[in-house]
Amino acid sequence: MTELVFIRHGETDWNRQGRFQGQIDVPLNAAGLAQAQRLAARLAAEPPALLLSSDLQRAQQTAAPLAQAWACTPRLVPGLREQGFGLLEGLDIPTIQQQHPELWRHWLVQQADFALPGGESTRQFHGRVWQAVASLAAEHAGQRLVVVTHGGVLDMLWRSARGEPLDGLRQCLIPNTGINRLRWTDGRLAIDAWGDDSHLAG
Repeated sequence: MTELVFIRHGETDWNRQGRFQGQIDVPLNAAGLAQAQRLAARLAAEPPALLLSSDLQRAQQTAAPLAQAWACTPRLVPGLREQGFGLLEGLDIPTIQQQHPELWRHWLVQQADFALPGGESTRQFHGRVWQAVASLAAEHAGQRLVVVTHGGVLDMLWRSARGEPLDGLRQCLIPNTGINRLRWTDGRLAIDAWGDDSHLAG
């Protein structure tokens, strides 16, 4: 059994503006940087065997206070980047609705094999995420890993663990710097705790 603690990155301005970030390298805003510090204070007494992060800077910036608390260097995992949204990256919803109404209608249906121009389908994205997680779990069997990643990645893990289809809108809450505790056993994921952001309260 491999213990996997997955964490969504802290807030960015584009999160607040409702823009599609995808694989554009957007930094944390001031609130996100503060969230990362609170996350590190919360987990300081739980050092893992290994700290990993998506290679996008919003994840790396979230991982940085953890790395300082645990005196380690995060390992970057490009396979755990956010889904690629191609043509829609950087755009907010009103702009998409105005400039690309047909793409927006397709997006709302959320079919697993639909890919935005220049982007990944949900099925392609899920395959990439699953391959990355399976490789890490096999490489570090029996250990505890902490991984800083993205909301879309966490959605793929939620669906996998619960046997949910890849079609359809997201059904789980994924707060910024929320802590999600999972177990990998014999090629299967199980969820122990999900979306814990109590360190941001108050």
